[in-house]
Amino acid sequence: MPSDNLNFQCALITGGGGGLGKALASYFISKGKKVILAGRTKSNLETAAKEIGATAYYVLDTGKTSAFPEFVSLVTQKHPELDCLVNNAGVQKPLEVSKLDPSEFLYKADEEINVNIRGPMHLTLQLLPHFRLKPAAMIINVSSVLGFVPFSIINPVYNGTKAWLHFWSMNLRTQLRDEPQAKIGVVEIAPPMVGTDLHRDREDPDDNKKEKNPISLTVEEFMQEVAEKMERGDGMITAGPMGREIVGAWYESDKLGKRYKKIEEGGM
Repeated sequence: MPSDNLNFQCALITGGGGGLGKALASYFISKGKKVILAGRTKSNLETAAKEIGATAYYVLDTGKTSAFPEFVSLVTQKHPELDCLVNNAGVQKPLEVSKLDPSEFLYKADEEINVNIRGPMHLTLQLLPHFRLKPAAMIINVSSVLGFVPFSIINPVYNGTKAWLHFWSMNLRTQLRDEPQAKIGVVEIAPPMVGTDLHRDREDPDDNKKEKNPISLTVEEFMQEVAEKMERGDGMITAGPMGREIVGAWYESDKLGKRYKKIEEGGM
């Protein structure tokens, strides 16, 4: 259902030092929002914060959830106006069972699981008590079209983590909607292929750039469509022909999206 996706004052964006995180931060600032950046690389955060005018930045590895309690306490004390979390940080590792030693495969897989699943889940749950004190709050999860169809065969764990984030977003939205005051919204953004540095661990780290792959979107093209849908109040946002086709097909399927909607409304 449409909602007011911009009904917040201050957003914390993980993976905010570059790519889609930085682009989302810049967009929110253009709409008069305060933005706090979080990420692993201080130099990237410092540069991005200065460039776009972020309120603050914090070095945070979202794969290390043991650091979250101290971080959440600090950020909510220093920025009590915080009322939006954007779970954007993510890593993608090429993993092929026929090419990697099991120990190397598992080490890299665990990193993906820690950053892409445990990070968003832990950070969301630890910020929910703070968000429940607000008149309204927003959680925005950045998944992927690969969470709907895992066609990137060399990324089996990444695909699975994004499928988890998609279904987590759906169920979290439904659970929070059913809370007595129902004031915390959940938006999912599922990017198609976008020209960021997500493929930095591939043999060709630029194979997601438009000059090498015509179906890829530039960050600017992606954000133009995301901005329109954010302002329209969509709860599920994607972009480009690939994104619209894959995500649209899932939600229009009687056995998938429509069935969930019926169950959500109390049917079977």
